[in-house]
Amino acid sequence: MWRYCFLFFLLPLFAFEHNNNDLYSVRLNPARIDVDKVFLLVDKSDYRMYLYEDATLIKIYKVVFGNEDTRDKYVQGDRRTPDGTFRILSKRYDNRWSRFLLLDYPNIQSREKFLQRQAQGLIQRGADIGGGIGIHGVEYASGIRDNYVEQRINWTLGCVSLKNGDVNELYDVVKVGTPVVIRP
Repeated sequence: MWRYCFLFFLLPLFAFEHNNNDLYSVRLNPARIDVDKVFLLVDKSDYRMYLYEDATLIKIYKVVFGNEDTRDKYVQGDRRTPDGTFRILSKRYDNRWSRFLLLDYPNIQSREKFLQRQAQGLIQRGADIGGGIGIHGVEYASGIRDNYVEQRINWTLGCVSLKNGDVNELYDVVKVGTPVVIRP
């Protein structure tokens, strides 16, 4: 885990060593990727998800979130995407969002932040921390299309959303246990 925390601070340096435009359109070959070395960095400030294999940036995806308030998630229903280091708990095909990668939110660190905020009076007693946060595609049945991602229209309840083709590709190169860092 220390490796991912260390890389979290160095990733901005790695991200600019490449021609980023090429990294949006590159097609991944899952057979050539070591899934044990893959991790994801979601940067809410630039609406991007970076796919790394060890310290090598191999793909960039455009993403959107719950609402325009990209601060850390506080409580169930605030439609914010949580900050922190998570792991993929499960993967599934999904009728609404094409693919769904469930994150381990709330994890120990999320619960500690939640309790601290309650102690500081920032969150009411009895509030619910929420859950069910994941990475998924867009919701065609509700009229939400890939253009929402292109235009940075936040629409989820706190999840990270990609274009359906992108989440389908990502699904094939991540595994249960893959680390996901979400930063402001």
